[in-house]
Amino acid sequence: MRPFRLDRRALLRGLMGGGLVTIGLPPLEIFLDRTPSAHADDGFPRRFGLFFWGNGNLPELWVPSTRGPDWIVSEQLSPLEGIKDKVTVVSGTNVALTNRQPHGTGSGAVLSGAPLQIRGRDWTFTEPSIDQLVARSVGKDTRFKSLELGVVGGSGLSFNGPNSQNPPELLPGRLFDRLFNPEKGFRAPGSDAPVDPKLRLRRSVLDAVMGDAQRLHEKLGRVDRERLDQHLTGLRELETRIARLEEDPPMLLACAQPVAPTATFADVQGRPPLTEISAAMVDLLAMALACDQTRVFSFFFGEPVGDTLYPGAPAGHHQLTHDEPGDQPVVNGIVKFIMAEFAKLLQRLDSIPEGEGTLLDHTVILATSDVSFGRTHSIEDYPILIGGSAGGAIRTGEHLATAGDNVSRVGFSLLQAMGVPVSEFGKEEGAVSSGLAGLLV
Repeated sequence: MRPFRLDRRALLRGLMGGGLVTIGLPPLEIFLDRTPSAHADDGFPRRFGLFFWGNGNLPELWVPSTRGPDWIVSEQLSPLEGIKDKVTVVSGTNVALTNRQPHGTGSGAVLSGAPLQIRGRDWTFTEPSIDQLVARSVGKDTRFKSLELGVVGGSGLSFNGPNSQNPPELLPGRLFDRLFNPEKGFRAPGSDAPVDPKLRLRRSVLDAVMGDAQRLHEKLGRVDRERLDQHLTGLRELETRIARLEEDPPMLLACAQPVAPTATFADVQGRPPLTEISAAMVDLLAMALACDQTRVFSFFFGEPVGDTLYPGAPAGHHQLTHDEPGDQPVVNGIVKFIMAEFAKLLQRLDSIPEGEGTLLDHTVILATSDVSFGRTHSIEDYPILIGGSAGGAIRTGEHLATAGDNVSRVGFSLLQAMGVPVSEFGKEEGAVSSGLAGLLV
């Protein structure tokens, strides 16, 4: 029998309306002509989020002095006083990986459990970040698999894998247009806006080529079949999203099209308008979640080694963590400023009712940084806050003090809370096969 061959320009073909339609194929080994070597109990969706800031904290002012459910807010966590019943502080966890890249090793460990790939001054995650692991599981039925947004510049830390990032949107106006512009697919509950006919056309094209894809699948080798399967999975997810856009949106009581934010944000006394941008992003994110546009997000208030000029600070944040002497009162003020903005995010989600609870009750947010003590680039006693309970899966309102546990256990537990099948999280010294005791209900 003659071996099956396939030209690299081959396409998936189908008939639609009497005409031929085509879709491209992914890169396959056969082209080279060589032998191929989740929902809560009350029915509301669970959501997952990251809140990230750079340069760590001051551990002696961060860790609460009391443990358990009656914890008393510390100096740096004092902005959380009004929402502390829905926050769990995790202290005492350490990064198990060798600290080869200041500000990078910790980020990779807490968000992926794995060591970085380092080339000179450049580095990348070697495994997907936890938000994308969750998105693969729960992001298939929403318009957006995940949302990435930020307050200051940077490429973010949402990774699909090595050298593949999902950069955050930094402009509220552009985020609004992407999320809530009816011409781009948004339909508010009860809206009688017509469905864009281009959506039905795209969906019909996908339907038309699937038969050709299945016939091709039977002729390929194992590796190419796997690659084609991945390609087809992506096409099916696209088809699902298109179908979702064609349907009437769920009648979620809190869902409404928000007011468009201002186009530009002026500097405040020569400094970035952090509070104003963050407030706009929080409002848009809250309504995106309430309207079930997405169930996974990352909110980057800062970035690793971020040198943002904060209100009242004489120099950039990163510079101050190394240069400010003594007990670093200015750095302390910056951390409290960031925690105040995190509190606003939590309170905004908690203000949106869902069933007998709130949107925050059906969400879990991992808040963390790139180091613990910025001055020394420490990765011991890592800063970890958990906001929300993922529909009752997470214990809230506690200070959970551990004795040097691997920080990867936090990620393992959060994946479990989101209903993501997981047997291991992380790689090499960062790998764990069980979660953090006492975090899950």
